[in-house]
Amino acid sequence: MNLTKLFEMQRELDRRIVKEKGLENEYLLPRKILALQVELGECANEWRGFKFWSKNQKPRTEFTQPCFECNGEDIGMECHRCEGEGYEVKSNPLLEEYIDCLHFILSIGLIDDLYTYIGAFDPVTSENITQAYNRVFMAVVDVSEDFDTYEYQMLLEFFFGLGKMLGFTWEQIEAAYIAKNEVNHNRQSTGY
Repeated sequence: MNLTKLFEMQRELDRRIVKEKGLENEYLLPRKILALQVELGECANEWRGFKFWSKNQKPRTEFTQPCFECNGEDIGMECHRCEGEGYEVKSNPLLEEYIDCLHFILSIGLIDDLYTYIGAFDPVTSENITQAYNRVFMAVVDVSEDFDTYEYQMLLEFFFGLGKMLGFTWEQIEAAYIAKNEVNHNRQSTGY
């Protein structure tokens, strides 16, 4: 994964948002921290593994909808779009929420160009995914309380460790980030 490329893409999006929303004189770290915490919660919600009270703890990695070509009906031939299944996979909600977190993590790293001071790092995995989520949440709090290179690098290491534990590859993460970045630019163009 080319993190420098992703940071630059995020910088372009952030500049656009700041300019179009008139936020030039605002310190956005507290809002970005809260937004990251909300997105991390949404990511955990799609993972579902913490829901000990539920019979359905399977991660939501496929969102499907009826095939728009055959409407899920038997049309007397195999639909080339859904291969006769009647539905098509539209997205991976867990990966999408993970990428939403990545947008805010990159955005936080752009404040005072903090990201330029981080060194080489390796994803840090945990004993289990619940612990991995908790470590990321704690790292977010640490960044908010002590905004420095060490705490930010730990956030990156724990976050990418979580991604590894969720089964995401660097290639998947980068491709999903690039696609979502385009969606975010389109949202800005349409007054989101």
